[in-house]
Parts: sequence; structure tokens; C-alpha cells
Amino acid sequence: MSAEAAPGVVAIVLVTVATLGIGAYGLRLSRTTSDFLVASRTVHPRLNASAIGGEYLSAASFLGVAGLLLVSGADMLWYPIGWTAGFLVLLTLVAAPLRRSGAYTLPDFAEARLGSRRVRGACVLLVVVIGWLYLLPQFQGAGLTLAAAVGAPTWVGPLVVGSIVLVNVTAGGMRSITFVQAFQYWLKLTALLVPAAVLAVVWLGDGRPTGGPIAGDLPDLVSWSRPLAEGDGQGLYVTYSVIVATFLGTMGLPHVVVRFYTNPDGRAARRTTLTVLLLLSAFYLVPPVYGALGRVYAGDLARGGSGADTVVLELPRLMLGGTGGELLTGLVVAGAFAAFLSTSSGLSVAVAGVLTQDVVGRGRLDGVRAFRLSAVVAVGVPCATALVGPDVGVARTVGLAFAVAASTFCPLLLLGIWWRGLTPAGALAGLGVGGLGSFVSAVLALGTDVGGRAAGGWVRLLLEQPAAWSVPLALATMVLVSRATADSVPAHAGRFLVRLHAPEAVVRP
Repeated sequence: MSAEAAPGVVAIVLVTVATLGIGAYGLRLSRTTSDFLVASRTVHPRLNASAIGGEYLSAASFLGVAGLLLVSGADMLWYPIGWTAGFLVLLTLVAAPLRRSGAYTLPDFAEARLGSRRVRGACVLLVVVIGWLYLLPQFQGAGLTLAAAVGAPTWVGPLVVGSIVLVNVTAGGMRSITFVQAFQYWLKLTALLVPAAVLAVVWLGDGRPTGGPIAGDLPDLVSWSRPLAEGDGQGLYVTYSVIVATFLGTMGLPHVVVRFYTNPDGRAARRTTLTVLLLLSAFYLVPPVYGALGRVYAGDLARGGSGADTVVLELPRLMLGGTGGELLTGLVVAGAFAAFLSTSSGLSVAVAGVLTQDVVGRGRLDGVRAFRLSAVVAVGVPCATALVGPDVGVARTVGLAFAVAASTFCPLLLLGIWWRGLTPAGALAGLGVGGLGSFVSAVLALGTDVGGRAAGGWVRLLLEQPAAWSVPLALATMVLVSRATADSVPAHAGRFLVRLHAPEAVVRP
């Protein structure tokens, strides 16, 4: 092992030991299926908020935001703004009613609200698709991090992260990873904030605060006001589409939504969401610093491929060098590795929970054994895809997962919580239109050269950023089909809505 790789290796080992150790502590408290799925609904709001911050701040947040800013400028700040503001929508419209539903998963909520096994089946499929689409960049980002930090082959990262996540998830489920993710939020914040402060001081004393020889070689990347796409009109469309996907997609992410089922009641769910807003706001102040410094010191990373996603890892060595640079690199690697572990763990629990209830657990296996087998499937499929599939931009892939979530579960939750007239046929039609439209667009945008990739102009943009049309289309479809099938509104809909919106003290006997 080279001297340059030593800090990164030590950081990865320490994070792994801490993760497994804290997970083992949670294992002592995990006994029942409810412990594995929702931590028996006993997680305190502050602990839950830290855990949500830990799992929500993924590779896209830790590495991808800085890479986007490096390549495309300050317009990309809409991504972290949207990812944070999405919790404001969640706070005001969804958090407390969803907790009062008593469900374990999104398919549970859909069936309880609409009384339809077909709608439940569609939700199961969507949870798995969104979860795997979100897990893929976590594993690929792990490969990039280990390659940049310690010189390991890119296939090592997915295998290492997948193995650790699988051990943690199968050992203690939600109860165990709650403690792990809470620890990892604070580790990630420290791992970004401390190096950013040091590098900002280096930049101020370096004598080139507005640019350098690298940035000067890239005149097309210097301007902070570059539009998101070719042409002002198309750029405006992409901006709006990113806003729609990020603002509305949060409430449809299975690993975020399942966290609110772990709160004791609806009031605790609201307090959790408010605390999450504060934690995310603090974190997202830091990644743009790396993007800005990357334009001065690491402009060559923006020339193509996924190299821009390594700017956070490369800057300490480029700007500081020596022992100080290596130590800061080790700290950043620790934070990045924690990001992969925490988000992958949350997604794996969410997907495994759905598979346990609706696929694996319907056989002869008991709840805990079914959950563990489901976790192997939940982790194994995206990990294998990351090993054999092409590299894609971390933040961009996560953005497309948000688009699919916004086009499916967002309309279902909003109408299911706030409109009595939603019918099973309307929900199924809306999920199909929004899910197929956004997912097909996501597949095309992630690498196939069919359809939109071969086309140019508006067709390409509509496929690469589908949320601006797929979300309103799904919402309109649900409303129109529900109106046309108004006679099939579930008989219990009125009582269920009372349960969702009445305080617990009112509905409890």
C-alpha cells in the first residue's frame, strides 16, 4: 500500500468498524419483525432526524452536487435547494397523516386507503424500481471513491459497500441502522466542513481568488450563469423540471417515507421533519464550496465522464498537498464512504421491507428470516448492476430517481391523504402513466441510444428531465379516471381520512 493511499484505507477501515460496532449495539435491541421494519415505532424525533439526514445525504449530496457545480455552474444549486425544500412539502402535507395511517410501507398505505390489492402490487413494483434506481449510483460512487482515494479497481467499491450494508441490514434491520445513520450524518457533516474551511483559507492566501491556469484553459466552464441546457428556453424548462422533481420527489422516496413510520405519533413525525430541514440546510451550505474551488484548481475534472464527481476527493491533494492534504483526503474519504453506507442501508431496508411483506414473506418463512432473504435481493441486484453496467453521473441518476418518485407516489399520497374521491382505478391509472413515462425516460437518459438519445432539441430534454410533464400528467390522470369511476370510491374512505387528520388523542379510545 502506497503512502498516499494509507489515509484513505485507514479512514475506510475506521468507518467500517464504527458502522458494524454501532450496528451490533442496535442488534441487541432487535427481536421482532416490527423492530426490523419500523423499529417498533419508538424512535425519538431528534434521533430520527439525524438518521434521516444520514440516509438522505447520499453520494449525490456528498460528491455529486460539487461535480454538478463544477461542470455547469451555480444553476445546479437548484438540486440541493430542491432536496431540502422537499421536506417542507413533506412537513406541511404528508408527514403526520402518513404516520397516523398505521402502515409499515407505502404499499400498506395504498391498500389501507383504497382497499385494492392491484394498487398495492403496483406500489410494490414502484418501490423496488425507485429503490434500485437510487441504490445504483451509491454503489458506483463507492467504486469511484475507492479508485480515487486508494487506487483500488472500481469493482472493489460496490462489493465492499454492498457486503457491509448487507451485514448491518440483515443483522438488526431498522432498529440497528437507525443508530448507524444518525452517527453517519454527523460524520459526513464534519468530513465536508473541516476540509472546506481549511481549503477556503488556502484559497484566500493563494493569490488567485477568481481563477487559475486550469480554469483559464476552459473558457466554456468559467461562467457561473451558464444555462442548464443549450438555449434560454430549453434551459428554463430544465430548471423547472428539476424543481418539480426535487420538491415533490422527496415524499415518494421509500427510504424517507418509511422513516416516519418509526415515530411514536403524528406530532413526533412533524417535529422530526422540522429538525431534518435544519440539518439538511446546514449540510448543503458546504458542497458548493468544493464546486467553486474546483473551478479554480481542478477544471480538468470537468472535461468528461464521471470525473467531476471526484472533485471533493481530489481538492485537498491539489490545493494543499503533503501530509495535511493526505489527512484531509482521508477525512473526506471517511465521509464519502459513510454516505454510501447510510443511504444504501436505508434504501435496502425499505426495499427489503416491501419484498418481505409482498413477495418473500408470503411463503413459509417467518418474518425475520423473510426480511433477511429479502435484504439479500434488495442489495444484490443493484450491486451486480453497478459491477457490469456503465458509469453514470451520481447526482443525475439520483435526480431521475426523484423524477420517478415525484411522478408516482407524490400524486398518490397527496390525493390519498387530502381527497376522498380517489378511486382504485384512478390511482392505478395515474401510477401507470407517471411510472411508465418517467421510468422509460430515465432508462433512455441513463445510457441507451434509443429514441431520445438519438434525437436532439426538445425531445432529448423532455426525456432527460421528465418531471415537468410526467408529474402533472400523472396527477391529472388520477383525478380524471377517479371522476369517471366515482361509484367505486371505497366505502371506508371518509373514516380513513378522519383517522389521518384527527390528532391521536381524539381517535384513541
